[in-house]
Amino acid sequence: MKRKALFIINPISGGKKKDGVPELIDQNLDKGKFDTTIVFSDGVSHARIIASEAVGKYDIVVAVGGDGTVNEIASAIVRSDTALGIVPYGSGNGLARFLGVPMNPQQAIQVLGTGNIESIDSGTVNGQSFFNMAGMGFDAHISEVFSHGKKRGFISYIKSSIQEIAKYDAQQYQIEVDGKVYSRQAFMLSIANSSQYGNNAHISPNASVQDGLLDVCVIKKFPLWRFPEMGIRMLTKTSEGTSYVEIIRGRQINVTREADGPIHLDGEPQVMGKAIHINIVPNSLKVIVGQSYKN
Repeated sequence: MKRKALFIINPISGGKKKDGVPELIDQNLDKGKFDTTIVFSDGVSHARIIASEAVGKYDIVVAVGGDGTVNEIASAIVRSDTALGIVPYGSGNGLARFLGVPMNPQQAIQVLGTGNIESIDSGTVNGQSFFNMAGMGFDAHISEVFSHGKKRGFISYIKSSIQEIAKYDAQQYQIEVDGKVYSRQAFMLSIANSSQYGNNAHISPNASVQDGLLDVCVIKKFPLWRFPEMGIRMLTKTSEGTSYVEIIRGRQINVTREADGPIHLDGEPQVMGKAIHINIVPNSLKVIVGQSYKN
């Protein structure tokens, strides 16, 4: 029997046009295996609404967009029998890269036909789901700044980071991981399910989406002149080799910070209070992975 696949296309993700995507789907998806429906999302949370209505009606819901689009759709189908597919069109595509999904859209569509489905963990922050990375501190601040900019894409993100990094101060955090309390001053506090932010920048190289753990990555304030080194370390998967990065693994995480402020879930910012409650939800999302994915 054919499987029912719903493609949800975010027309603005990554600053890339998607007008030709329906034709790519028609040309590269095995029609003998799938009955397909294609819709374009329109505005914030629309993809989540569409995906919610697809649970129980479709075997696969495919996110055509970036990590934010993936988060919207995955949040709607998590803990269901509906599987997530990804055709990456974002700025970073962190989860897609980690799962071995090709960055070439045609190849990513073809991967959907392999039926190679894995169950992966998700995380929650104050009850809201994330699947790749959540965080507070500098990266959440940049996500907030970036969300108000007119230009999307990796270059615009880097420009925003360079403009803001010199004037951003580290903050004090009380971090409780599975009952053990740590007091840390951090420039950035990242909660990693996968190993990377996106664009193959790995903050926690040994992270796994199937180990039932989240990696709390404490990034300490570092001299501005070491910014290029930190970037190189993430690209070469050696971030744990510097004294500026500490990684604590656990299942239940409580964070208390000095003030309310931005936090991001898979790159999408919002404001939360001082108390942040984070949990792992093991084996909660079915997702189609690429051939290069290794558990």
